[in-house]
Amino acid sequence: MGGKAKPVSSSRQIHYSKRISLLFSAIFILLVFGYAGVVLFLQGDHPALPELTALFVSLMLVMGAAWNWSLRRQVTSFVDTLDEMVDRAIYGREKMTDFEETLLSSMEHKLLRYIEISKANEQNLETEKNRIKELISDISHQTKTPLSNIMIYSQLLAEVPELDGESRQLVSHIQSQSEKLEWLITSLVKMSRLETGMITLHSTVNPVIQTITRAVSHIYTRAESKQIDIHIECNHLTKARHDPQWTSEALFNLLENSVKYTEAGGKISIVTESNEMFTRVDVSDTGMGIPQDELKHIFKRFYRGHSAREYEGIGIGLYLTRKIISMQGGFITAVSEPGRGTKISMFLPQI
Repeated sequence: MGGKAKPVSSSRQIHYSKRISLLFSAIFILLVFGYAGVVLFLQGDHPALPELTALFVSLMLVMGAAWNWSLRRQVTSFVDTLDEMVDRAIYGREKMTDFEETLLSSMEHKLLRYIEISKANEQNLETEKNRIKELISDISHQTKTPLSNIMIYSQLLAEVPELDGESRQLVSHIQSQSEKLEWLITSLVKMSRLETGMITLHSTVNPVIQTITRAVSHIYTRAESKQIDIHIECNHLTKARHDPQWTSEALFNLLENSVKYTEAGGKISIVTESNEMFTRVDVSDTGMGIPQDELKHIFKRFYRGHSAREYEGIGIGLYLTRKIISMQGGFITAVSEPGRGTKISMFLPQI
């Protein structure tokens, strides 16, 4: 270690500390018993007794100061040795001690054992992570191909002019359920990739309005079909450190919920505000709202409130949103009141 004197070996340090302790103990015992013997010999009325007492007190004070200095040196030396030992263990350098029956030697071997176990666990985790990556990729590939075929065949079947009304209705159900299954598989794959670290978010300082516009463009058609007005209030100069693609995905999940749970003719507002640390993006709607006892659970994986179960969904949209925002150093909050709508706020870091 640069600029630091190399500490003595652990065995020499232990022997040195024991000798110092024995020396101070012997001197202390001699002083106490010597003074007691002199007092008994002089019978307490000798004129030299005050001077002897003062001398004894002075010697005890000197002994205490010397003992304190010695202990501080021992502690400093022990800490320096321990620091050097930790550095050697971390960087795989040669051990400081052999198999000695000392405290430092025991600590060093336990530390080395702990580091070996940690490295082995880290390697196992990395291996398991790679296996999960391969499994997710296989699942994604193996399910997308047959599902795409089902959707294509159902579309071709719907174009057959000889189908009667009941058959066309059944084909329509197949198409609808296939689309839901495709969305479900895509969402589960995204969630798995985020949780296993397969996806890396690249956060840079970007204008927030572009991210908001991208998210709104994907939900606008659905909102228009329900005659839901989307109002955006965002300064074009407002910026935040975020990944535009994934943050847009998170914002889309919020907007999708707002459109789903807001009655026709309702309103959705997107308002931004910046301070020194965060840029806040509020998504407010005039929807059905969320009861207070359910509000703390809405960001959990697969959670769906009692009043939301009549609507389609599996409860991973808000979970994915919180995961995406937290991975960028931000956080998310929600306030709501049944019958009066919901406001969910995303806080994106400035630095």
